[in-house]
Amino acid sequence: MIIEPRVRGFICMTAHPGGCAANVVDQIARVRERGPIRGPRSVLIIGASTGYGLASRIVSAFGCGAKTIGVYFERPGSVKRTASAGWYNSAAFEREATAAGLGAWGYNGDAFSHDAKARVIDLIRSHLDGSVDLIIYSLASPRRIHPSSGQTFNSVIKPIGKPFSGKTIDARSGELGDAQIGVATDEEIDHTVSVMGGDDWRIWIDALQGAGVIASGCCTLAYTYLGPDHTWPIYRDGTIGKAKEDLQRTANELDARLSASGGRALISVNRALVTQASAAIPTVAVYLAMLSPLLRERDRDEGCIEQMGRLFRERLYVDGNIPVDEAGRIRLDDYEMATEVQDAVRARWNQVTKEEFQQLLDVKGYQRDFLRLFGFGVPGIDYGADVDPEVTIPSLEF
Repeated sequence: MIIEPRVRGFICMTAHPGGCAANVVDQIARVRERGPIRGPRSVLIIGASTGYGLASRIVSAFGCGAKTIGVYFERPGSVKRTASAGWYNSAAFEREATAAGLGAWGYNGDAFSHDAKARVIDLIRSHLDGSVDLIIYSLASPRRIHPSSGQTFNSVIKPIGKPFSGKTIDARSGELGDAQIGVATDEEIDHTVSVMGGDDWRIWIDALQGAGVIASGCCTLAYTYLGPDHTWPIYRDGTIGKAKEDLQRTANELDARLSASGGRALISVNRALVTQASAAIPTVAVYLAMLSPLLRERDRDEGCIEQMGRLFRERLYVDGNIPVDEAGRIRLDDYEMATEVQDAVRARWNQVTKEEFQQLLDVKGYQRDFLRLFGFGVPGIDYGADVDPEVTIPSLEF
């Protein structure tokens, strides 16, 4: 079929296998350009098919030479529709890893389930010499079925205490619009914390530790975002912020537990980027379209792969102690939160109007980055060519 982008709201309903594969190959090349990293040997990435999770897997494999297991929940393609972008990303990663002689295995299913944890433990025992020395938790899901109670939780992006009003960018049209969001109920807050907080991370570590597949000195990481005060009403002070607070509490609990065997549990604060998760958050799109040009001017613009490269090279695997802030967090948002960058954002923020936004925001860049998440707009890809949407992920065939 001829595959074109079909955007609805903050999601693209189609994905291009060739474009997604080219994205993965490009990220691999960037990691290899920087040279090898003395890092982990056996890595589990929970949420491995897009964004920071995918970049973590690429750096682990092609930077450190590690064997990897990726956990994700993605849709395969059929004769009538494309697969999800994460499916094509994972297929491309496995093809490249296999060609490079790197072990790579995947589990496609509900990561929240007990079955996922049991199946992954089997994979670790079968393929990773019985243990892992790095565990990345990078899930982004709107829904969770609790594995024990069976209760369904649905996350929401809502403010707490007072309604939210702000600007947003339509990813399809590039037009500036207004977003109005009502206040979250107590139930919605609890549901969001259950989906996006630390409970499932804790259950994963419980299961892995109980099975004896966590190596001595193993590090586990989860990712978060803080951002400037412009985004706080809908992010840090909203339902997502409550979930991230729970994630931090979980990190502290797990760190105390793993430290007994020389391990760590840490939160990495990453920079704001156009991802499938961030595209759903009003105001963040406007902020990203303003932020990226400011960082490019200072030669400080980074994508997911550069962020994860710095995480491994300059934070996790350095001589001595891992550098953290006063709250015990790894900070990779340092370029974004630099005083001169945020001063420039503040100076421009209230000038963003429907008449002037094109001069202040890189809207085309935001749209380009959004579509590229789904394999569109990638240089060198013939989008007029007939392509097969059914692509296999080798390790899932067994």
